[in-house]
This record gives sequence, structure tokens and C-alpha cells, in this order.
Amino acid sequence: MRLGVVSDTHGNLTNTAKAVQLLRELNVEVVIHCGDIGSPAVVHEFAEWSTHFVFGNVDQDPVLLEQAIRDAEQNSHQRFGELILADRKIAFLHSDDQRRFQETIHTGEYDLVCYGHTHNAESHTEGRTLVLNPGAIHRANPHTIATVDLSTMLVEHHPLEPNG
Repeated sequence: MRLGVVSDTHGNLTNTAKAVQLLRELNVEVVIHCGDIGSPAVVHEFAEWSTHFVFGNVDQDPVLLEQAIRDAEQNSHQRFGELILADRKIAFLHSDDQRRFQETIHTGEYDLVCYGHTHNAESHTEGRTLVLNPGAIHRANPHTIATVDLSTMLVEHHPLEPNG
């Protein structure tokens, strides 16, 4: 199973559309959005997948976003999400709450922890946990998303712009 991971759209519909097209080309099956959605319009862009959203520090109107997520028949996890996909236990959060972020990583109970907030694409392993930031769709250079092959736990970061 190929998982798409995005973060920090900040309401940028132009870059979100590029990200959605790239996710389509990469044949992802499920998408996780790690917060700072920024606008209800962003939610509807991910309609073709089962998409799981958490809120970030920029998401100032969670009631409005929650309604958009419900209207799109998607999945809201508020500030912290957990899933089991392809026998992998996954947590996702924005990471602006550093204490909760560090606690999540260090529990050792997750195969994968996805986060946003820093706008920096990176992945590393702590203990048995793969920690992944897909980068950002807004205010980053380059703008990036990530995919994870859940059978192999191989992470790939993908720039939205060619040669980015």
C-alpha cells in the first residue's frame, strides 16, 4: 500500500492542486494531511482518496474545517490521529506541541509518525519508529509531499515543481 503524506497547505489552492495531481500520478491509496490546512476549500481537493486530517496552529477555525471535512466525507482527527494501515500503526500530528510530538515518537508503539509544522522535508528512524515530515505545500523551497510504501517502509519525497 502506498500512502501519501502532505502538510502545511495554508489554503494555497494552486500548490494543493499540483500536489493532488502528483499524488494521482504516484498512485497513492490513502492520504494523511499533517495540519495547517488553512482553508475549507483545500479539504475538497483530496476527495478522490480516503484522507485523514489533523489540525495545526494556523487552523484558527476548526469548526469550519470540521464541517468541510464532514461535507467531503473525509476523516477529521482533530489535533492527533492514529490509523492502522497494511498492519502498520501510524500516528500523525502537526508537531507544534513539541512535548506531545516527542512523547509520540518515544512511546515505541508506532511504526510511523508523520508530522508537519517545520516546512522541512525529512525522515529518520528513532528506535523502531520511522519519523516523517513531508515538507510543505506552502512557504517552502522546494514545495514537497511524501509517499511511504507501507510494505517496505520506503519513504520518498517528491517536489511539486520539476527540477525542484
